[in-house]
Amino acid sequence: MKDQTKKFTTIHYQKYLELDKILDAQKLRSIELEGKAAHDEMLFIVTHQVYELWFKQILHEIESVMDMFSKDDVDERNVGTAVHRLKRVIEIQKLLINQIGIIETMTPLDFLEFRNYLFPASGFQSFQFRLVESLLGLEDGSRLTYNNKPYENAFDEGQREMLKEIKNSNSLFDLVETWLERTPFLQFEGFEFIDHYKKAVEEMINKEEKLIKKSNYLSEDEKEMRLKMLGNTDSYYGIIIDENTHQNMKDEGKLRLSYNASVAALLISLYRDEPILNQPFQLLTCLVEIDELLTSWRYRHAQMVLRMLGKKIGTGGSSGYDYLHATAVKHHIFSDFHNISTLLIPRSELPDLPPEIRQELGFYYTK
Repeated sequence: MKDQTKKFTTIHYQKYLELDKILDAQKLRSIELEGKAAHDEMLFIVTHQVYELWFKQILHEIESVMDMFSKDDVDERNVGTAVHRLKRVIEIQKLLINQIGIIETMTPLDFLEFRNYLFPASGFQSFQFRLVESLLGLEDGSRLTYNNKPYENAFDEGQREMLKEIKNSNSLFDLVETWLERTPFLQFEGFEFIDHYKKAVEEMINKEEKLIKKSNYLSEDEKEMRLKMLGNTDSYYGIIIDENTHQNMKDEGKLRLSYNASVAALLISLYRDEPILNQPFQLLTCLVEIDELLTSWRYRHAQMVLRMLGKKIGTGGSSGYDYLHATAVKHHIFSDFHNISTLLIPRSELPDLPPEIRQELGFYYTK
């Protein structure tokens, strides 16, 4: 029988949090090499250690969500749990962005007091951050090279092997894509979503075209510009209406999400107010926000480096600001979910759902 007394063993706060280890982990290189502390080196170390602790928590949350979505049949209750945990990741990301303001209490001249002692260490060598990117689904083809070398070169053999294993496995992007492809609401008896959506788009565009052309206060040039902005079913919505067009764009690398998953994401976004679709919509919204905050963090980081170093080369040998700014522009993961906004139409133009389908999308729905 299991020893139940272990449950009631007392423990001290200091021991439970392993504070002796944590608070003894700030080794100032300025003292080690010069015998005199550069005052702001402590701030630099502590803030970056805190980053790594938060990266660990982010990984903990992402891995738990991935585990839920790795099942062939995702329990609907788990979608709510996943949303809750991804919202926690979002709050941590906001904290990480705000933490840059703390680093910026250090002036460029203060940083120069110990910067040379960091060589060749670099934030690029944060293995946990690379894990976050890879688990979310950042593809190698979307990554910028670092000093013209693969990003894995910054890590030891064991870490490279772990990154390779992740690369050959499903990312969160892949798991969510598969989950969307299994959405059971794309075809109902007597109601095929994409056909009704196409008809609604055509009617909406025709109506707006007539209003623009009949306008008395728009010049001919302004009318032409408005019509161009409006688009048509071929240029504006073709990627979702026509499966072949979508596949061609996917083959060209312009899209990543499969056709069926894109249609599912569109349906969820348009009919988000239906009870059973609200949590899936929140999940997609979380993924978009996580991607957006990653971009904000990269951009904010780049601006901080520009402030501290100007155009100096980074301690790891990169181009510094230019490299970091370029990652903010290029390193996107969930762009396809951002693009769903292009395909949205006003609620007033949405095809009405038959009563029996609306009931299935409510809390009465059972498999």
